[in-house]
Amino acid sequence: MWEWLSNETFIALGTSALGVVAALVMFLYDRWVPRRKLIGYRVQLDTPIGDGVSSNPRLGDFDVPNMARASLVLLRIENDGARSIYQGDYTASEIPGLTAEFTGRRVQAVAVTQPSGIEHLNSHFTRENGFDHQDNKVTIPRVPLEPGDHFKLLVLLSGGQVQGEVKLVGGLHEGRVHQNSSPTPDEKQRQFSLPARLVSGALLLAVLGLAGIIVLRDGNPIECERGTLTVTGSTAFEPVVRTLAEQYEAKCEGADILVQARGSEDGVGELARLAGSSRDEARSVIAFSDGAMGERWNLTGRKVALSFFTLVVHPGVELGAHGLSLEEVRDIYAGRYQRWGQVLPDVEEIADLPVVLVSRGDESGTRQIFQDRVLDGWEQAPSTSLDCRPPARAEDAVTRCELGSTRAVLDKIEEQPGAIGYSELGLAEERGDTVRRVPLDGDQPDERQIELGGSRYPYKDVEYAYTYGTPEPGSVAAGFLAYLDESTSQNVIRTRGHLPCLADARRCA
Repeated sequence: MWEWLSNETFIALGTSALGVVAALVMFLYDRWVPRRKLIGYRVQLDTPIGDGVSSNPRLGDFDVPNMARASLVLLRIENDGARSIYQGDYTASEIPGLTAEFTGRRVQAVAVTQPSGIEHLNSHFTRENGFDHQDNKVTIPRVPLEPGDHFKLLVLLSGGQVQGEVKLVGGLHEGRVHQNSSPTPDEKQRQFSLPARLVSGALLLAVLGLAGIIVLRDGNPIECERGTLTVTGSTAFEPVVRTLAEQYEAKCEGADILVQARGSEDGVGELARLAGSSRDEARSVIAFSDGAMGERWNLTGRKVALSFFTLVVHPGVELGAHGLSLEEVRDIYAGRYQRWGQVLPDVEEIADLPVVLVSRGDESGTRQIFQDRVLDGWEQAPSTSLDCRPPARAEDAVTRCELGSTRAVLDKIEEQPGAIGYSELGLAEERGDTVRRVPLDGDQPDERQIELGGSRYPYKDVEYAYTYGTPEPGSVAAGFLAYLDESTSQNVIRTRGHLPCLADARRCA
């Protein structure tokens, strides 16, 4: 169940994804949660002016008569949050929404400016809306602000020292008013706080570093290894294995994979023999098996996919939508019928057509599953033919032959009238109308229905990958098994008519 923990690729990709998610969470938290509605303010100018009475230095020749210790303050007020601020968002109980306070100084006059494009803000700054000044305060209307909008107050003050305390008082529903800062006077407030920028930057560097390791490690992707590997076993799963082996070799420089599909039992048995005589050779072999076979030899099995199989007949045998019942199939493979007319007496067109059983040998996992899941016993009819051709005259025994691969079975069924056999589903589907797939009790091998749990179709089983112990890290065997879990490999498995165990371990339980 926890085999994926040793998958270097999965861990690397998972760590990268975690870094991206963490940075995104930091962004959402910093940008959205604490600052959903936020008004910021900062003093952009606080400089002395006056008539010479003040001890403060003057600003050029700007003289204001009868004002001691005069000063000008430019106060910028902006929406630096993530959401729009409406008039109803202000919490003040009176008409004004905010109050600017200038400690130790008296407000003499105030003017408002705003950037081009949002001149409509000026319409809010009227006495009726609460725009006024008294003593050391300027009351500010409930001005609606979109994110990034701002306005400025130019305030003429007297008395007190420049650079005195200036604060904006007020509140927002689901938000707050705060003092912000910016490196230059008119630069917008930073969208992220310093902690958010530091954490996000560190996470981004970690993700980029990990990605670099993945790409640069030995010049190959992380699951790539150099060396040789023999893949043997199931002929039914051969199309998947051969495709993945070719992709792995193309992707991984220095990897050489030899595919020798010889049947599930022969492949697993050969691995077991190597484990007993040459363990070094055994470590460079993976044997695929239709169904569980390696436990009797203490081999390490890994569930790869749920595979589907089907009975197939020559296209001249028309069985209808119901196909055959399990009882009829068992009678056929018990050798009780020599002619199709005995199986389907109502179909005159095939009444005299000989029944030809095209089987696999004892080494076949496809046959083992057929016997276990469909026949509930052995194929009782004996082998009577080497070329799968019935005798010229009817005999008491049904014609039955055994062939060495699934492809050979399909070739023979395609050419031999009256032939019936069994095949991995994907290989049978590749033949199109040249062979006819047989429903069992009206149930087709529908992967979608089986995946959803809506089918009782019996002819299916788990495809295993067997190794001698756990493959050593750095071996091609370990790299190839890791490659099986890649999304591209999972797609190959699925498009070939199998359901990957990695996607849902329960279906392969």
